[in-house]
Amino acid sequence: QVQLVESGGGLVQAGGSLRLSCAASGRTFSTYTMGWFRQAPGKEREFVAAIRWSGRSTLYADSVKGRFTISKDPAKNTVFLQMNTLKPEDTAVYFCAVDRWGSISTRVVGYDYWGQGTQVTVSS
Repeated sequence: QVQLVESGGGLVQAGGSLRLSCAASGRTFSTYTMGWFRQAPGKEREFVAAIRWSGRSTLYADSVKGRFTISKDPAKNTVFLQMNTLKPEDTAVYFCAVDRWGSISTRVVGYDYWGQGTQVTVSS
C-alpha cells in the first residue's frame, strides 16, 4: 500500500499563490507517476498536473498551464504543486494520486492510490 498525505491548502485572495505538498510513504515502485487532481462542489474530479518519478516528463491541464508548476523531491518522496495567479475557479479540494504503472494519465481511473485531499479556497 501507498499512503499519501497532502498539505498546504488554505484561503487566498485572487491573484495570490499557494504551494501544495504531497508526501508518499509505504510501498514503492520502480517507475510511477504522481498526479494532482481537484474536485469542486457538485463537479467531477478533474486532472490538474502529473509528473513521472523517473525523468522530467510533466503534463498540465490547459486551465492551469502557465500558472501551476508540478515538481518533486525524490529524497523526500514528495511532490509539490506551486499555484500562482490563483482564480476563484481554482477553488476545490486538491488530491494527489499515484499511478504505479508510470504512465502519465489525465484520467481518474488511471491512478491507484489517493490522498485525503486538501481544501483550496480562492476569494474574489
